Amino acid sequence: MAMGAAATAAACFSSASTGVSRSRVRAQAKSWAGGAKELVQSGAVKAVRPRDAAEAMSAEGFQLLDIRPAWEHGRAAVRGSVHVPLFISDDDMSPVTLLKKWVHLGYIGLWTGQSFTKMNNRFLDDVAAVVPGKDAKLLVACGEGLRSLIAVRMLHDDGYKNVGWLAGGFSKSVDGDFADVEGESKLRYATIGGTSYIFLQILLLLRVVQ
Repeated sequence: MAMGAAATAAACFSSASTGVSRSRVRAQAKSWAGGAKELVQSGAVKAVRPRDAAEAMSAEGFQLLDIRPAWEHGRAAVRGSVHVPLFISDDDMSPVTLLKKWVHLGYIGLWTGQSFTKMNNRFLDDVAAVVPGKDAKLLVACGEGLRSLIAVRMLHDDGYKNVGWLAGGFSKSVDGDFADVEGESKLRYATIGGTSYIFLQILLLLRVVQ
């Protein structure tokens, strides 16, 4: 079972059960992402811009691994990509978690539409179930390129050595970067939900953004 790195990462984000402060959680997440940046800078992980992703997949044989939560993936996704979420919905109904959910709703959820999530501690096992082997070329992608850095680090530590990172995430993509997109939203806007999504629709209607 490929649980070591996933379990370690999950511990970094489970402040409700361990009592770790928010600042400590942010520091741990930054450490994971920082380690991945070092891999990118050293060339061990290839950084691929959204505009170059199609060529990386067609000419170099990269498989797009979408690690966004289900609600983002449902809004817009590249057809044929592999979807394995790094974060999943937290269905825990304990008093502490319920309190955190209320805080999340008030400060984040209403504005962004983002659900309260937890680390998917089966992430590496889920990847192994849909990817033929650790020699596979994986182009790891998320909405803004931050969560995918964590996934890149986990995959590399678990033995995947042909890993690419979609630099900046789907938010940096433009129409035509990915030929076959399905869903109700454009890829670059799929992370936006809640009240901010309403404002986005107004801006689109007024042609302030495209």
